[in-house]
Amino acid sequence: MGFKAKEQLLPARQITLIASNASSSDVAGRLGAFPWEFTEKDLALASLKRRDWGQAWVLLAESSETAELGEFADLVYGTSDALHCAATWLALKAEEQDLFRIKQERISPRSLQEIRNRRHDRRRQHLTQIRFKRWMAFLSKQGEGDKELDPLHKEWIEQLIRFSAGSINLDDLSTELRQSLTSLRLDQNRGDVRERLVTLGQLDPHQLSSIAGTAWTNGFSAELIAEAERVLNGCLDDHPGDSERIDLTHQTCVTIDDAETRDIDDALGLERLADDQLRIWIHIADPGRLITTGSPLDLEARRRGSSLYLARGILPMFPSNLSTEVFSLKAGQRNAAWSTWVDLDHTGDVKASGMCRSWVTPRYRLTYEDADELIDFAPPEEADLSNLHALLATRRRWRLERGALLMDLPEGRIRCRDEQPTVEITEPSPSREMVAEAMILCGTVAATKGIENALALPFRSQLPAELPSAAQLEELADGAVRFAAIKRCLSRGLMGTTPAAHFSLGVPAYTQATSPIRRYGDLVVQRQFAAMLSPDGHDDPLDTESLQTLLQQIETAVREGIAVTREDQRHWQQVWFEHHSSERWPVDFLRWLRPQDRLGLVRIEDLALDIAASCPTGCEPGDALVLKVAGVDSIRDQLHLVADVNGTV
Repeated sequence: MGFKAKEQLLPARQITLIASNASSSDVAGRLGAFPWEFTEKDLALASLKRRDWGQAWVLLAESSETAELGEFADLVYGTSDALHCAATWLALKAEEQDLFRIKQERISPRSLQEIRNRRHDRRRQHLTQIRFKRWMAFLSKQGEGDKELDPLHKEWIEQLIRFSAGSINLDDLSTELRQSLTSLRLDQNRGDVRERLVTLGQLDPHQLSSIAGTAWTNGFSAELIAEAERVLNGCLDDHPGDSERIDLTHQTCVTIDDAETRDIDDALGLERLADDQLRIWIHIADPGRLITTGSPLDLEARRRGSSLYLARGILPMFPSNLSTEVFSLKAGQRNAAWSTWVDLDHTGDVKASGMCRSWVTPRYRLTYEDADELIDFAPPEEADLSNLHALLATRRRWRLERGALLMDLPEGRIRCRDEQPTVEITEPSPSREMVAEAMILCGTVAATKGIENALALPFRSQLPAELPSAAQLEELADGAVRFAAIKRCLSRGLMGTTPAAHFSLGVPAYTQATSPIRRYGDLVVQRQFAAMLSPDGHDDPLDTESLQTLLQQIETAVREGIAVTREDQRHWQQVWFEHHSSERWPVDFLRWLRPQDRLGLVRIEDLALDIAASCPTGCEPGDALVLKVAGVDSIRDQLHLVADVNGTV
């Protein structure tokens, strides 16, 4: 029926009789057909006014009666001819008609509450349609920005951010949101959604998807910042254990770090004993003096597990006003520390060792470059570093004799300065080797002391590996190519409460104990020793079961941090290659990653980077190739590098 309605077949029960046909007439399919021949104008003129409908509703409502179509037309029009019956029927069927219902060809008034509900629902639907239209205009880049968005739209944007990050699937989105993506053909690729969000200014093009939902998402709360200020203000007060600390402030010790490092958690010193023997001192920051177990700051650090060192800066485990100030071993200041002393024999083996809580005052804050000069030139008035380097070199040889693997190479890392990515290369140096050796020694001593005292610790270990033979390694070029062949044989490091040997370090037992400002596990090690050495026994060390439960919590956070760090470097590598897409680099083929896909690992020596690239079939380790960028899109997380003999692939 109607003038623009589609022709369709309906059961007789769905047909309402408007007027009877003459016996000689054919059944009309439309209101405008014979015998009625109504026009839209005719029906419009015959239509009731709003007031007439209201009066009809009052009459029927008061009488509690129902009416047939002709009766109803006669009630409101005073006539039941075909024209007015048709006008009445069309009006009753209109979507916006709220006063009456038609059931089994009888017309009855709706209740006042039902009328109100229908009008409310229709208004709501209207607003929903308007809101969806605004959303579609915004998503199709026709809107005017944030002022077009209501709270629901902002919620949808958060859903899209999570979807583009891979944390939720398409089916997890609301129905309307899925419809909008489908309409704009954005439902097939997460990269398309991410690109659209970036274009609309709703997503930082450098935002890491893996950080969503982690402890690093929103930084430190106002409550934690306030708590950090209270800790800072009380740092000069007496704290438990201060009276038992050994005063080593007279000892000459130095800190060695990169120039930009602000959270300094280790210092090195050398003591000359009465028999002219040299004693190594390794001092580690003691944040546990100010951060009590179970405090809000402690629980937040546990949630984070570690600090994250990203291209654009640091996401610290503790608020920066603590990690870079009162926790750090600041030169020229009295600092709380955990100090480990070690006496080595002529072979580099540990002859004697000890640990204590202490006060230390580093004399100098040295960069690695400063320390290298002091080691190389060994001025008589500053010979400690040179002597310390010699001692730790002996220790290094001791580990080598027990199978330690030393694979020191220049290491490139993408850093971001003023939103511009750069490659910073860290070169091996005498001071870096010395500091690394001291940290391994400190962790080895801590593990040994833990075993001797039946103290539960988070031990780090690595299973033995079957390495290529000496002859096989000799055939490979020294450096990255040879190291790649060794690394592919190594198993992952393990962490647990049972001590075991660490294959690549060449030590019988090991625990990480030198970065309590940056790694929560290192803080746990300090607390275990503090509880063991407590003279009043106020705090008992965690038993093996309790420690294992805690380690599981920490490891979850650490894995999240590793995922964020890896994504960060991958992303900024993509951005860097976008900026250098026309360049070519000589590379060495290291090994196959997926030979069936021609995906191999190559080393860009100029950048000190190992990176995946498409390589020619049949490549062997050490083959020289030329690398170029075949395609890169940092927003879509895409990088395609191609290496060939002449760089033309």
